[in-house]
Amino acid sequence: MKRHLPVFVALVAAFVGGFGIQALGVPHSPVAAQPTTIPDSPPRADPSATPTQFDGVVGKVMPSVVSVDAVKPTTTKGRPAEESGSGVLMKFDGFRGVFAVTNNHVVDGSRASDITVVLNDGRILIPDRVWVDPPSDVAVLSLTADDLPAAELGDSDKLKPGHWVLAFGSPLGFNHTVTHGIISAKERGQVSINNTIRIKEFLQSDAAINPGSSGGPLADASGRIVGINTAIASGGNPTSTFAGISFSIPINLVKRVGKELLEKGSVTRGYLGMQMAPMLDAQTALKLGLTRLRGAAIESTHPNGPAAKAGLVAGDVIQKVGGLEVRDENHFINIVGALPPGEQIRLTVWRNKQARSIDMTVAEWPVARR
Repeated sequence: MKRHLPVFVALVAAFVGGFGIQALGVPHSPVAAQPTTIPDSPPRADPSATPTQFDGVVGKVMPSVVSVDAVKPTTTKGRPAEESGSGVLMKFDGFRGVFAVTNNHVVDGSRASDITVVLNDGRILIPDRVWVDPPSDVAVLSLTADDLPAAELGDSDKLKPGHWVLAFGSPLGFNHTVTHGIISAKERGQVSINNTIRIKEFLQSDAAINPGSSGGPLADASGRIVGINTAIASGGNPTSTFAGISFSIPINLVKRVGKELLEKGSVTRGYLGMQMAPMLDAQTALKLGLTRLRGAAIESTHPNGPAAKAGLVAGDVIQKVGGLEVRDENHFINIVGALPPGEQIRLTVWRNKQARSIDMTVAEWPVARR
């Protein structure tokens, strides 16, 4: 297996191999300033995807952007710490009212009464209740106020590399900031912020975000929210500021997580009990008898887990879950996490240079609920 260089994330700047990633909440501090035919002429670009329309997008999105300040538990020095981030006002299908969504790492450990949400119109609100999901780094805050301007939500599955995006938030304490860029890649899984965050489908963009941008929205060129800004690759920069690579949680994941938090208070995830190996390289794939770089290789199975009970072993390559082809280990982790516990599934597994089918039952991811 090819041991590709992982990209590490820490809640404070962390550098591994000269490369680091930082989550974007910041300690609170005041800032002084805030048959193909060839057409005769090239096809016209969609006007909604051109930079000249960004002022309209900003006017549409900015009213729903909020800043979030949270007082954290007392530090080892005996003083409370404060974290500043951003957020966005959203609605969830099936639930009345408007909620503020931000990153868990912005509010983690704080009571609702220790969190303040400042709206774009200057109103200051204290959330009634807070729901958090550390594995996805999503937090949902219940607000009671009139005329809360919820953002329009988009479909992050429809994003493609090259699409224009705008990032909103309060980087370095400068409220009401907007930057722009393009989607650079999707489903980035080689990103680890800390031991609790398990998301394997980050959107990567080059829209400039910095500490304090955590939880702010990423919008498409039509002003629909497609992601929640979460982390940056520091590139070894000792100041841990933007180095050209930003990571955002896809809004479709936020919708699913947020709705489940509101319904049940926690998020249930599928579990098969296996450790996946890093990405296959071409040489290893050929040795295994594979002709395409597709699939997720098993590095080990957990004793008494569903995979071990079903007979899966280290070296097996998962090619399909049901009829869905597995692209790589991160894609497989995403698929499994979305499976409901108790569901019967059939895996197509490559072993000894031939494919075989293995049936198994999905278990619940064994993590302590908060």
